[in-house]
Amino acid sequence: MSEDRVTQLDRMRFTKNTTSSRLALLAIAFDVLFFISLYKSDVGTYYYSILVGASIIYNLVFLLATFLCSEGVKKYQVSYSWAMIVLGALQLVRIFIIPLNAHQTMMNGAPVMGSGQFIRIVIYLVLSAASLFGGAFINLKKSRALSAHIASLQA
Repeated sequence: MSEDRVTQLDRMRFTKNTTSSRLALLAIAFDVLFFISLYKSDVGTYYYSILVGASIIYNLVFLLATFLCSEGVKKYQVSYSWAMIVLGALQLVRIFIIPLNAHQTMMNGAPVMGSGQFIRIVIYLVLSAASLFGGAFINLKKSRALSAHIASLQA
C-alpha cells in the first residue's frame, strides 16, 4: 500500500465522513421539494384522505430518520448505511402510492395530478433515493477501509 494511501486512511480516524452526510442532507432537500410539490395541489377532496395523512406522518419520520443517518455516517458507522439503503428503497416505493394513483385518477374530467407535476415528483423521489444510495455505498466503502486500517495498526 502506498504511503499516501496509508496517510489518507490514518487521517480518516480523525475526520468525519462529510460526503455521505451531505448526500443524506441532499436527500432531505429533494424530499422537501417532493413534499411541497405534492401537497401544494388542491384538487377537490382527493387529497383529504387517510392515505395522505399517513403519507405526511411518514414524511416527517423519513426526514428525522434521514437526518439521524446523516449524523451516523459522519462517524463511519455501517448500520446507518443499511438504514439509508432501506430509506432509499422506500423513496422509490413511494412513487407507486400517491403520485401514480393521483396521476391515474380523474376528477372532473382531468387527472388529479398532471403529467408535468407527476414527472417532477418522480424525479425528486428518484434523486432522493439516489442520494441515499450513494451516501450509503460511500460510507460502506470508507468504513470498511477504515476498519481494516485500524485492524492493521493493532496487529
